Amino acid sequence: MNILKFNVMTPIKKVLLVSLLTVLLVSCDDFGNLNDDPNNPSQVRTELLLTDAQRSMSDVVSAVTGTLLVQYIGETQYTDAQEYRNMSASFNGWYTGPLQNLQTIIDLNSNEETAPDVLSGGSNANQIAVARILKAYFYQMMTDRWGMIPYSEALQGRANFSPAYDEQADIYADIITELNEAVAQMDGGTPVRGDILFEGDMGQWALFANSLRARAALRIAERAGDVSVDPAAEFADAVSDGLITEDVMYPYLADANNQNPWYARFQTRTDYAIQETIAEYMKGLEDYRILVYALPAPNYSNNDGTVTFDEIRGMPFLEDAGNLTNDEISFPGSAIGAGGPSVGEQGAPLPIITVAEMNFAMAEAVERNWITGVAADLYYDGIEASWNQWGVYDDVNFADYIAQAEVAYDPLVWDEKIGNQKWIALFPLGYEGWSEWRRLGYPELEPNPFAVGTDPEIPVRFSYPTSEVTINGDNYDAAVAAQGPDTPYTRVWWDVD
Repeated sequence: MNILKFNVMTPIKKVLLVSLLTVLLVSCDDFGNLNDDPNNPSQVRTELLLTDAQRSMSDVVSAVTGTLLVQYIGETQYTDAQEYRNMSASFNGWYTGPLQNLQTIIDLNSNEETAPDVLSGGSNANQIAVARILKAYFYQMMTDRWGMIPYSEALQGRANFSPAYDEQADIYADIITELNEAVAQMDGGTPVRGDILFEGDMGQWALFANSLRARAALRIAERAGDVSVDPAAEFADAVSDGLITEDVMYPYLADANNQNPWYARFQTRTDYAIQETIAEYMKGLEDYRILVYALPAPNYSNNDGTVTFDEIRGMPFLEDAGNLTNDEISFPGSAIGAGGPSVGEQGAPLPIITVAEMNFAMAEAVERNWITGVAADLYYDGIEASWNQWGVYDDVNFADYIAQAEVAYDPLVWDEKIGNQKWIALFPLGYEGWSEWRRLGYPELEPNPFAVGTDPEIPVRFSYPTSEVTINGDNYDAAVAAQGPDTPYTRVWWDVD
């Protein structure tokens, strides 16, 4: 039998269809949370911005170029950087990266309309304070590298694509002011979240800010009469308010997403070795820190598990670095994460600012009559703190070390004594070591004799990125006219030595 099939709806089906259409039409303006993308939240998570900005601190503390300039590290194969062949570098990434993140935190927490929406990152005042401290940290690093940079007109986005460059004296004055005001505005409310440095401990943030203020004040010591803040008073006030009592270290992880960059560099290559300058100087003093700064050179190692000074061989300056085999030189030690797959430390922390540095700073401040104290004691405290930092302190060895004429404190040449020991203690913080070498003039480093030019010199600044000439030409020209030629040999404002 053939059964005819008709495409006819029953009354019940019609009712259900009409009801469904009605629901869809009524709800077409309101899809609830169907339009919410969990991977792109509509509300800015300021704690994530803070974490991201802090991760950029790794690019400062693990940077290679500064270590080459101050002769902590030598290149074993490709030697262009240590021959000063390209000292032009871009600062654009600092503005579009961590500085923009930090400015966004400040803007969102300062705006009455958005401030209530970002409390997941901590109290508004505390978030602003931490962002200001970190901005000061990054800006000081930048102005120390380039000199005049966009500052007061920076980070304005579409409102100003061509920011003017500020005088370094004004930048330093404002950095110090920012650090002061940031600590003062901490409100005792909810600590910041997303903080990988101090885990939201606002007391530690205050000590960190005070220590950065002391560092900044000392940097401009020779320019005290040319800046709107009094570096002596600021340094003394920072000490009075409290400096760090523990080393501030960048917390790397045993994970590829946040691993120590020195560890990463040595997984497949061996491009860097301990430089001969620092190796020979420390070996000559039997400074036990060199035994953790560097690994034994294979051809000189006794392979008994105990490293001796004779086993450390630094990388000399050579016309052709490839003429020296890897067996003849010492690579950086596992203490900073380097050394190759067999000895590297993936999660080894790197110093941001240390107790040793602060002790040397206070010793200098005593000599400058900025604070009271015994400069010699503070100087020795700085060396001891550094030995403790690297795990080599021993009463007998330390006593022998500081008794040597080269090390023993002498107030008549305090700048030489502090400069030499600060250089050692700042390893591997290349940019800070380079800045202090420029400021104090010690140690007396000789330039790479195979560097470019007939009479090579160690560069004292970075040249501006070439993009500034084309996209911000007028302000670039004004900066060069005020500061001097855009070369690596034009001193920045505070570098008067």
